[in-house]
Formats: sequence, structure tokens, C-alpha cells
Amino acid sequence: MRLLFISTILVIIFSFSLAYGADDTNPTEIHIGAATAIITPPVGSWQQGAGAAKKGEYIRDELEANVLYLSDGKTPLLIFSCDLVGLNLSDVIPIREAISEATEVPPRQVLITCTHTHSGPSLLKTNYHMPVDQAYIDALGPKLVKVARDAVENARPGKLGWGTGEAQIGYNRRVCWEDGTHSMHGNTQRNDFAGLEGPDDPAHLALFAVDRTDKPVAVLYHNTSHPTNFYAAGLFSADYPDEARKIIRAKLGDIPVLYLNGAQGDISMNDMMKPSKEDRETRLKRLGQLLAEETLRLYGEATFHDKVPLGHEVEDLKIAVRLPEPEAVAAAREVLARVDAGENITGMNLILPFGTVHLQETYGENPVDTLPVHALRIGDVAFVTQPCELYCQFGLDIKRRSPAGHTAVVGLADGYCGYCPTIAGVLGGGYSGQPISWTRLEPFAGYRIVEAAGPMLNRLWQETE
Repeated sequence: MRLLFISTILVIIFSFSLAYGADDTNPTEIHIGAATAIITPPVGSWQQGAGAAKKGEYIRDELEANVLYLSDGKTPLLIFSCDLVGLNLSDVIPIREAISEATEVPPRQVLITCTHTHSGPSLLKTNYHMPVDQAYIDALGPKLVKVARDAVENARPGKLGWGTGEAQIGYNRRVCWEDGTHSMHGNTQRNDFAGLEGPDDPAHLALFAVDRTDKPVAVLYHNTSHPTNFYAAGLFSADYPDEARKIIRAKLGDIPVLYLNGAQGDISMNDMMKPSKEDRETRLKRLGQLLAEETLRLYGEATFHDKVPLGHEVEDLKIAVRLPEPEAVAAAREVLARVDAGENITGMNLILPFGTVHLQETYGENPVDTLPVHALRIGDVAFVTQPCELYCQFGLDIKRRSPAGHTAVVGLADGYCGYCPTIAGVLGGGYSGQPISWTRLEPFAGYRIVEAAGPMLNRLWQETE
């Protein structure tokens, strides 16, 4: 009789748990959706580039927006990878609000990231002569809303797998000299070369989504470098991410492929210690092949899971802006006046004066910026996203403090706040070190991102264990 009573009580408790979700830590079956949209601008539109004002005269390859939708029943996430240089937060906010209204995904759980191709449309004001393509931005929003809706509407139960490896596509590009100054790029064979300023990060992370029958649904991969093979080349291209996704699609089918760029502020495709005469096309194809091969290798080794915990946190950091000295602003205005008078001033001789004046005019009255920092848990994978061209050292620091088995630090996400250098970068000066419009953040900004990310990740792992 006692055994029957105990059995009855256990059945009641189990039924109550099923009905009321008493075990909220146990994830439900993951639902997955994905979609792709073409976002190439019209031929003849302005092309992004700081040093040259050019228009895209032809399309080498299409620019895409690829999106992955994930939901465990409690936490829906929409992750975008757009073949764009970056989007200002003022442009992102109305787009993510419109996406939320169309999909019912909370707006702060809509993450719009950019690959940072420099052969896309002009979206950031980094050139004195070249306007921002506002017509393109206005047209982009509805396209992202539609592709998001498509991803959510086609979501089905599925499985996720992941893995990390290595593919060296980026190298530190900050060169130090004996006199204590630092340069972005430089001849390391010079007698006064004193070493590279910081590290690089060849880590490669990949996340794979399949349906219940193991058919591929989407691929997301992460690595760190600058896609600038066609910088100011007068054409539109997604750069090496396009080559990689063509190879991946040839193997896995015509599926969405997302590239999330890393902490690449001081990283480029060129090995400063081993100068190469490799041409643009050869380098693009080599890097795309490296990325695709490592992604496909990890796919072949991945273990897939149909119950995957998801988690998300976001913190908007208020960061002081580093304004230029009044003397620097006055000197910069003189240079721009000479340009207006017809003098032919180009390259850094124009970039730095314009960036100085633009910084003062944009932030002089209110020298504060907002940096959205997101932490995501997808199974045993952690993503930290932030809107800067973060120096590589900060990405490594975040990874060291992560409780996850696999961690990626993503840049150019949820806005664009320019370069975020280390103290060494600030002291060394030069491009991406001295204060201009897109190197505007206070010297401790990167350290504050690191300090914010660690607790967020640890809370996510405690809450979803």
C-alpha cells in the first residue's frame, strides 16, 4: 500500500513538472531557420574607402545578407552576417525594431553584424569627398526585414554541431619603430624596425545547423582579418568570404553561410614579417580556400545535438570620446580649406585632417558614445559581440576569461564605433592610434569591453547549466 502511495505521488509530481515547466534548465528541441538575400548596391554607387573616393563600376560578386534563426522555446535569436563595411548604431536601431515587429523576436536579440568588406557601398563617413549612401541604407532595412521573416517562418526542429580549429588569414599590422612611434603597416626590413605591436589570432570556429535528417541548413564560421583585397578598386565584392561560401556551398548545397569577423582592428591579410607580391585575386582565392577547408573539416568531425541551451545578455556601455586638441583641429581645418581651394591633397594627408574635424563636429558638444556588448550562449559555444574594430589582444583576453568550451569575439556588430586600440596603440599613435572620427574612444574602452564580457558569459553559463 505504501509503495502504491509513493508511486502515485511521483506520477503527480512528474505530471506537474511537464505541465508547468518546473525544470526550466532542461532545453527543449532546437528550432532552426535560415535565409539569404542579395544586397548588392546598383552599379555606379559610391564604394566604401577612406583613402579614395570611387564608385563601383561593376559587380565582381554579389553582396549577401545571410541570417540564422535559433530558438529553444525561451530564447529566440536572429544573427545576421552582412557583406558590408559596417553600420552606424543610428541606422541599426530602426532596422532591428522593424525586424522585431515582423518576427516577434525581441529587438535586442536581433544581432546585425558586418563582415567589413571595403568593396561594398559607402556607409561610414570616412572620406571628405565621398557621401554616405543614404538611399542604400533606406533600401537595406526592408530587405533585412524580409530575409528575417523568411528565416523565422521556415524554422523547423533541427540539430546543431560545432568545433574549433585554426586557419591563419590575419597578421598583426601595427609596426613599431626605434623612436617609439608606431605605424599601420610598414617595411619591417628597415634598420629602425623594433617589432610588431601586438598578437594575431588564427583561431577558427564553426557552427553547423542541420535538419532532423542531417541535411545541412546553414553554416556559421568565425575568423579574424580585414577583407580589403579590393580596397578602393572601383568594384563591388564580398571579398574572401564570398570565395569561402562558394566552396562550402559546392559541398553542402545552396545554403546560407554566415561569416562573423573577429577582433581585427590591428589585423590584416598581409604578413608584415614576410612581404609578398601576391596579387589580389590569388590572395582572395587562397584565403577563401583556407577558410572553407577548415570549416568543412570541422563539419566532418562535428557531433550534433537536438537539445541546445541558448542564452543572451546585452549591456550598453557608455564610453567617453577622446576629442582632438584645439591646435590639431585648427591645423586640420586649414588643410581642408586648401582642399576646398583646389589643392590636390590625398591619402593620409587628407584622411587624418578630415577625421580630426569630423570628430570635433560630431562629438564636440557631447563626447560620449554607446557600445552595445552582447554575450550569447549556443550550446557549448560563446559569442561576445561588440561594435568596434577591436584590437586583437582584447579578443584573446575575453577568450581567456570565458567559461565556454569554444569562444568567438565578434566585431562590427550592432553598430560601428571605430577602432578600439590598446594603450600601446594609443601611445604609439599613427592611424588607428591618434584621435580621429573612427578612432574616438577613450583609452580604456577596450578594457571595459573585456571587463563587461567576462561576467556576462559566466552568468549565462551558471543560468543555463
